[in-house]
Amino acid sequence: MDLEIIILAAGQGTRMKSPLPKVLHPVAGVPMLQHVVTTARALQPSAIHVVIGHGADAVRDALSSEQLDWVVQEEQLGTGHAVLQAMPRVDPGSTVLVLYGDVPLISASTLSALVEKVRGGPALLTARVADPVGYGRVLRDERGHVTGVVEHKDAGAEELLIDEINTGVLAAPAIDLNAYLPAVGNANSQGEYYLPDVLAMAVADGKPVPAQVATSELEILGVNDRLQLSQVEREYQLRQAQQLLRDGVSIADPARLDVRGSLVCGADVSIDVNVVIEGDVSLGDGVSIGPNCVISNSRIDPGATIHAMCHLEDAVVGASASVGPYARLRPGTVLAEQARIGNFVETKKANIGAGSKVNHLSYIGDCDMGAGVNVGAGTITCNYDGVNKHKTVLGDGVFVGSNSTLVAPIEVQAGGFVAAGSTLTKPVARDELAVSRAKQRNIGGWQRPAKSDGES
Repeated sequence: MDLEIIILAAGQGTRMKSPLPKVLHPVAGVPMLQHVVTTARALQPSAIHVVIGHGADAVRDALSSEQLDWVVQEEQLGTGHAVLQAMPRVDPGSTVLVLYGDVPLISASTLSALVEKVRGGPALLTARVADPVGYGRVLRDERGHVTGVVEHKDAGAEELLIDEINTGVLAAPAIDLNAYLPAVGNANSQGEYYLPDVLAMAVADGKPVPAQVATSELEILGVNDRLQLSQVEREYQLRQAQQLLRDGVSIADPARLDVRGSLVCGADVSIDVNVVIEGDVSLGDGVSIGPNCVISNSRIDPGATIHAMCHLEDAVVGASASVGPYARLRPGTVLAEQARIGNFVETKKANIGAGSKVNHLSYIGDCDMGAGVNVGAGTITCNYDGVNKHKTVLGDGVFVGSNSTLVAPIEVQAGGFVAAGSTLTKPVARDELAVSRAKQRNIGGWQRPAKSDGES
């Protein structure tokens, strides 16, 4: 029997206090709904239907790369009504799994176990929690079989003592949902059509309703406000850090690492505190990342060191290279092996050759730099004329003295030497010395300015 998945993502999420649809609020830099879709894909369903309503266009745009069947729920009248909107798109012979776009931590293994319990009737995912306030309680008979779910606002005193809750996630034959959903009523305090009401209908028809208990409360935590969003974020990040530790990565503090994308690490990688990983990042064997770094869509080759307070974006750092502290590598930066970028250096579209050094307080943009180049403190490549960007080329072994300005387009050929304090506007030939600065004059008998009387 084919599996089809319906994800409910139509709610506004008023408690988020944001115009952004609730399911688009990010966890680890990715919309919550994307996490649910990714988990759903792991189950290899024949179709994924997503029920949307509030901010429907924004939700579709955010997941435009996914092959999904979008179903619009014009009025949000409850979970039962939402599933009913999608049922005409579902093959009547399939098994249907209902998920929620604001429950991003649920695991594929738990869902797979739930689907396996479908035997001619619905199966329910439940959880046992320390504080069940606000959740629907699961009702069981003396044999432990599920007989139904009562919502918190409709529960009696004894029912409120039950600690097993309805997660809202269930799996059922499509034929059952087609039969029961049109009969679900809204005679409750919310005036909504509740999906769990189909469980009582199945029981009334003599069908057993097995339950799969979730592994933890956090796995089924739905996000309704910013506090719950932060709880989900921290749990997600902790899970990633724990897996990295199992894989052999040294992490100074698992609670102070954020991976907002994909991180691939080699052997003996070390990551200090307050590091943020964004997009696709790979760290080779023996790479060391210092504290308070942000690394986005970058590759760092074996043996390289990223010192404290660095920001790398769309960059490549070669083997045994060194960056920082306090360096910024902007998009298009490529460091060859053993290159060095020091403190308060910014690079952009810069190819830094093997063993070359830019150690202090410099800006290197739109530059092709050969091997063994030394760039002194305070050097700037003037790459922008107000309209267009221009390139600076520094050959192998070039030495650029401190406080130099290289006005592009310009080339300093191999072995060229730029004297400190020079402003260059013309090319420098191989092994030439370039000096461009005012002649020094020392004036004897010069008197310093003195403050006039009454000045503070």
